[in-house]
Amino acid sequence: MASFDDLLNNAPTEEQTVAQLTKEKYAAKKKTEREETFALSDQTALEVAADGGRFGQFMDVQGQFDRYSAVNALLILAQKPEAVRLGNFDYWKNQGCSVRPGQTAISILEPHEYTKEDGSPGTGYNIKKVFDIAQIDTRKLRTAPVPNYTERQLLQALISKAPVKIKGVDELPGDLGAMTDPETGEISVRRGMEFADSFRSVAQELASCDLTTGSDFPADPAFSSYCASYLLCKKYGLDTQAFNFEDAPGVLEGMDAQMVKGELAQIRDVAENISGRMARQLEQAKAAKSQEAR
Repeated sequence: MASFDDLLNNAPTEEQTVAQLTKEKYAAKKKTEREETFALSDQTALEVAADGGRFGQFMDVQGQFDRYSAVNALLILAQKPEAVRLGNFDYWKNQGCSVRPGQTAISILEPHEYTKEDGSPGTGYNIKKVFDIAQIDTRKLRTAPVPNYTERQLLQALISKAPVKIKGVDELPGDLGAMTDPETGEISVRRGMEFADSFRSVAQELASCDLTTGSDFPADPAFSSYCASYLLCKKYGLDTQAFNFEDAPGVLEGMDAQMVKGELAQIRDVAENISGRMARQLEQAKAAKSQEAR
């Protein structure tokens, strides 16, 4: 007669118990990593808010990594502010490269969607380990050509798809480069300026327009639009030495880490919105030129 006595116990085996504990320990480790990473971003946000020089360093990092969130820019600033190009292990492997031995990864946050217990959607964050190109053996790196635009193409891309009317004028009060009419929203730009001054002035007014549309205004729209203009100038290779962020502590005074992050995110997002409009225009111009050459 067959015996089934061995089935009459559903307690986990020793191997199953060890595996479960390992899984729990792994989850606890990941939770600790997330908490430490969020704490590092909070600490760095407060440092940036308290010191104009540190704020300028953040702007340099955000400008270098314009596609990264403000929180991840804070994390890069805290761990490797000199970074210029980041990727995880698989990214560098796909580029034909390898991470050099003994390198310490940079921890950033990668969002993921999930469903909450009540059925509503939620956003969680995992830790993503990335390495800068300085930590990589690049002997087999495959490089892509960097787009090269003329000054005229850049200024045209900035202006042509703008959501407000822009016109040239001979003079503006206080020798301003550009100003927005509060009644009509129309931007007037002083004629005769050098390219860099025209680009910076228009970029700042467009950023101000975006930042003051809706109900979620930044603490100081003028300062935030100034910062967004800096990010755009840096992205497109303009000289940014004249920018100064010593006013940052006064603007961000009294804010907690989350509020500071919110201000930084608004600056980053508005610059990204304008840059996105420009990229589409530049791509269209490139496609038209390519069609003409055929």
